Amino acid sequence: LSSFLGLLSAGLAIALRDVVADFAGWLFILFRRPFDLGDRIQIGTHAGDVIDRRIFQFSIMEIGNWVSADQSTGRVIHIPNQRVFLEPLANYSAGFPYLWNELEVLLTFESDWKQAKSLFKDITTEIMKDVVAEAEGPRKKADQRFLIHYRTLTPAVYTSVQESGVLLTVRYLCRPRERRDTGEELWEEILQVVERTDSIQFAYPTQRRIVDSRSD
Repeated sequence: LSSFLGLLSAGLAIALRDVVADFAGWLFILFRRPFDLGDRIQIGTHAGDVIDRRIFQFSIMEIGNWVSADQSTGRVIHIPNQRVFLEPLANYSAGFPYLWNELEVLLTFESDWKQAKSLFKDITTEIMKDVVAEAEGPRKKADQRFLIHYRTLTPAVYTSVQESGVLLTVRYLCRPRERRDTGEELWEEILQVVERTDSIQFAYPTQRRIVDSRSD
């Protein structure tokens, strides 16, 4: 009888292991609050907006995957609560509810990259000025709670050299749910600047052939 009870207890422990782990995960979510309803999170390979929390699982409206720039796929993903103990969890909304995004613009070596750098920074600063001003308050709170130290929240443009030209990387702060919209607005402004500025041209992979006229 004792052997039977031992086997039964072991079987129940194995069968209920996930249930207990999910319940423990629910308590962790309830009291430690790694995310709330409406937060945009990524856990493991899944990312989305939290739309439901239950004792054994939570649900997210998926973003990304085959859809670009963190927009919704329309799928609802149900994730066991125990995953909060097993997978890295990123919260787009808590702490400092903004993201740094980057656009890469490749120009020809013949372009006036200094002029382009100045123009791109002016464009980005103008478009993102409201977000930068809005983010100052959350930045101060994040400094105190998470030791997040940003020297500045204003946009920046970085320069590097690639095989096909000069790469200008535009770095700016945006709201998580507006990454695609702000990227589109910036790209449209950049396209217009390049179109009306003769000294700035986009680069693309090319091959140059040099012919020596002295050869026979």
